[in-house]
Amino acid sequence: MSLIRKTFKRLHYPADVIAQCVRWYLAYALSLRNLEEMMAERGVMVDHSTLHRWVIRLVPLLDKAFRRHKRSTGRRWRMDETYIKVRGQWRYLYRAVDTSGQTIDFLLTAKRDAAAALRFFRKAIRHHGEPEVVTIDKSGANTAALATLNAGKEKGECITVRQNKYLNNLIEQDHRNIKRRIKLMMGFKSFRRAQTILAGIELVHMIRKGQYQHPSWDGLSPAEQFYLLTA
Repeated sequence: MSLIRKTFKRLHYPADVIAQCVRWYLAYALSLRNLEEMMAERGVMVDHSTLHRWVIRLVPLLDKAFRRHKRSTGRRWRMDETYIKVRGQWRYLYRAVDTSGQTIDFLLTAKRDAAAALRFFRKAIRHHGEPEVVTIDKSGANTAALATLNAGKEKGECITVRQNKYLNNLIEQDHRNIKRRIKLMMGFKSFRRAQTILAGIELVHMIRKGQYQHPSWDGLSPAEQFYLLTA
């Protein structure tokens, strides 16, 4: 039995009900209380705090399972950061996509500086390998992080850095999915929970983009792919 299935079993509700609640919360602009009311109309009595625990418990497992089958991405990246409110303070969500809009990676950080940008790039490279080109805005912090990665390399081995605000429209447009989903949340109560929920939102977004690669899942809808991921 998979770890995900074992986790479902411990949550004392039917697995299909839990999976549906988690996907709806991550995919649509619903509050936990909206979801509680919707499930009650279907005869499923579950408290909003229980729904929240399901999300927090399952998203890390789903993210790990997804990454094992994530499609490879391009080596020309568009990178930018956006603002996320956590406990009343602005935090920074670093994100990157390739030239076809496929999500490379993401990282929530407390600060917007060279160290945070470097952590993001190292995480993305660990999962996807080094890019050939990274397009960024005029941020000095991002430039410094890429300079650190290029330090000591031969000229032909360096990551090419392009600073062009207009070329980064692709990643700025992609931020909108995150912003639209978290609008009803009115900020997160803790940094760790923000990391988890944002990872879940990104997961659903990547599945919608067709980034889940599995030999037997061709032709399935994003919802069907999500539910098979929980199996």
